[in-house]
Amino acid sequence: MSNELLAEEEQQPWLRLDKRMLLVHPVNEAVKVLPVLLVSFIVGSQSGNHLWGLIIVAVVVVFAILRWFTTSYRIGPVHVQLRTGVFQKKLLSVPRSRIRSVDIEAGVLHRVLGLSILRIGTGQQAGKGEKFELNALDSKVVPALREELLERVTRRLDSPNEAPPAENEIAHWRTSWVRYAPFSFTGVVTIAAAIGVLFQYGFAETITESSVVTDSIDSAERFGIAVVIVVGLLVLLAIASVFACVRYLIAYGNLTVTDDGTRLHVAHGLLRTRSTTLDRKRLRGTSLSEPLLLRVAKGAKLDAIMTGVSAEKKESSLLLPQAPAVEARRMMTVVLGDAGLHGDARKPLVVHGPAAQRRRYTRAVLPVAVVAAGVGVAEYAGAPIPILVWAALAVLFVGALLVAWDRCRGLGHAVLPGWLITQHGSLDRKRHSLEAAGIIGWTVRQSFFQRRAGVATIVAATPAGVGHYEILDVPVDQAWSLVEAVTPGAGDKWAR
Repeated sequence: MSNELLAEEEQQPWLRLDKRMLLVHPVNEAVKVLPVLLVSFIVGSQSGNHLWGLIIVAVVVVFAILRWFTTSYRIGPVHVQLRTGVFQKKLLSVPRSRIRSVDIEAGVLHRVLGLSILRIGTGQQAGKGEKFELNALDSKVVPALREELLERVTRRLDSPNEAPPAENEIAHWRTSWVRYAPFSFTGVVTIAAAIGVLFQYGFAETITESSVVTDSIDSAERFGIAVVIVVGLLVLLAIASVFACVRYLIAYGNLTVTDDGTRLHVAHGLLRTRSTTLDRKRLRGTSLSEPLLLRVAKGAKLDAIMTGVSAEKKESSLLLPQAPAVEARRMMTVVLGDAGLHGDARKPLVVHGPAAQRRRYTRAVLPVAVVAAGVGVAEYAGAPIPILVWAALAVLFVGALLVAWDRCRGLGHAVLPGWLITQHGSLDRKRHSLEAAGIIGWTVRQSFFQRRAGVATIVAATPAGVGHYEILDVPVDQAWSLVEAVTPGAGDKWAR
């Protein structure tokens, strides 16, 4: 790092966020303390004194205004820096060579005011207060700023006047894809979260005394508990499906994926928009997710395995949300190029043998068998066991057999020139296509029961994606030879 660059950086001016931020942050802060404001309003209405509510609103507004005065940033030739803090001053400095991604978001209020949120990712796990976020910038200057931040790390043009490569659209969202939204648990999770918030803020008594709950209890006494449970589950399923569809539309509507040969650009969202740029030089593969319910509907989801982008932390790795499986496979082929043709999700994988299949059935059926044995002992001891319990156990046993069979069908791997393909799971099946050059280490491990079965789990370590990818229950005599096939020289001495 030259002294000239450092001197030039010190001369760069500190810039403030857009003044329209003063309209955004008071609203955002008010939303965060909304339960407190509601309680203050209710207490104030009963006592006739609304002073506390007004004080809380005033504190929120003042704090938001102070944030604008105490937040500034500058873009230097070596670092990007952010100064924040109302009561505790912080200076966050990020080397430009460490920038891995730049995400752009805009909520409803941001879009109305013509603002955007810009976030810089470095591939490091950032704690609270350590994220480089500029909230909010004028939307007109954000694209040029993103291009400036990413230019040094994603592509280097031969001359300053050279035009960047043209972008080609490789995927576009269709309205019909919303039919895949109910085949996930997002709707149920949303309902559970809403109920949890209501109970957390003291509305439990109101809910339990509501006419809906009391009528449900009366119906249970009149028609029988089984009928009410079935009807309740159907109603919950319908409501959860609606919530999932609405969330899917809002989050992924108008999704487009473009490719210019050096970057993948993913943009989506109806109300709250998000735009992510992925550097192809850091692409190490893809993850094709086919959970059981989504697989039944012939759908799938595709994520990129990127160096510096942690899929485990729900960062910017999405390529396609829930979509037709055919479209997800086509997208995987396009993104991976020739490797995608080799790793096509429709091609058969190498099976792991009878020992691995036995473990699938044993691990699925054994818990049900243990519960059934316990119920049998209780009945033998004289405890009254309803026939519905045995019927439920029978259904669980059949379900466990089907899941084990499906896990056997989904277990396998393939070693291709320069690539490792691994797949496993049933309820949450995933197929990972991992570039061999991105693997930095190997682990072959055996549990007590794996040693008795003669199988082992191979773990490929990588700085990309979730950090490690497993090949489950491979015959132990083939483990190190498989490692050697993927990374020559890594497993030969162990294989001998």
